[in-house]
Amino acid sequence: MVAPAVAHINRIGTALPPNDVHSAFVDFVGTLIKDRRDQLIFKRLVGRAAIDQRWSFFTPVKDPDGFTADAEGFYRPGAFPSTARRMARFAATAPGLAEQAIGGLALSPHEIKGITHLVVASCTGMVAPGIDQLLVNRLGLDPGVERTHVGFMGCYAAVNSLRLAHHFVRSDPAARVLVINLELCTLHFQETGDLESLLAMLLFGDGCSAALVSADPVGLALTDFRAATIADSADAITWGIGDQGFDMHLSGRVPAILQQALAGPAGTSLLHGQSADGYGVFAVHGGGRAILDAVETGLGLGQGALNWSREVLRECGNMSSATLMFVLQRIMAGIGGAVPRGVPGFGVAFGPGLAAESFRFHTVG
Repeated sequence: MVAPAVAHINRIGTALPPNDVHSAFVDFVGTLIKDRRDQLIFKRLVGRAAIDQRWSFFTPVKDPDGFTADAEGFYRPGAFPSTARRMARFAATAPGLAEQAIGGLALSPHEIKGITHLVVASCTGMVAPGIDQLLVNRLGLDPGVERTHVGFMGCYAAVNSLRLAHHFVRSDPAARVLVINLELCTLHFQETGDLESLLAMLLFGDGCSAALVSADPVGLALTDFRAATIADSADAITWGIGDQGFDMHLSGRVPAILQQALAGPAGTSLLHGQSADGYGVFAVHGGGRAILDAVETGLGLGQGALNWSREVLRECGNMSSATLMFVLQRIMAGIGGAVPRGVPGFGVAFGPGLAAESFRFHTVG
């Protein structure tokens, strides 16, 4: 029997919108929190978030009467936009950011024509014709390219989309898969004084990644994938469609739930039955500082094991499904230097369910 082809992430390109909105958002939220105790808690947790920058297409401004959120008045106090208006903005903005990320792959015209599969993952916007169809036209891809949309899965959609590419290449060694993770999280800020909701919104920014996956033995070789759902945690992370955007619920219990689960059978399963000591490189979704601390403790990782994830969190915040791909890009940039060739790696991301998806890989260069 002929062994199936091994899928490799050959290249990763990334893109961010032009505006850093993190400090402006912190100022804006300060006007929404009325309770003095909640204000103090928010300020303390902002200092502990380990986030310096988050990016958006919205341009933050201040006026003489106080902070007004953004230059165009999209988030005007007392008149936050409807879901329809947010989706119209997604349709107008998202394809351009995807093209920017794809540009980072530096694909030749021949490589563009050779793309056989297109996978687009997003949980922050919907439009039809979809981003996949729009990109076929904008990029000049083969109109017969096989398209797949991974929708509304949240942060672990990065792993799910890579798993699809992995299977495409295993079934057809000639497959060349373009994987897009596209998230405009700042489209879904909510006007609320609820502290837990505001702390969740504090984490998120916009970003997009593009990856080329093929059987070419370059980059990161994908080995296999696992998924796990943590019992009695379905309400810990939820993501619903409301009249004024998508509503995120991120319980403060999530880090503790993850830490306990990863220290037990779920962690053993996600690690594919291996000890964490058996891996030399870790690509962990930077959902927040407390999430990364929980993973580090739950899996018993050494100090510095999650530095790539912490760097992405600090510089970009949580970009939902795009975040893990930004981490993988940094790992790939270090191959042959800080990252030796032939090192076994472990990747994992978390999301609604509460669920986790993981995969094994090794560095090729």
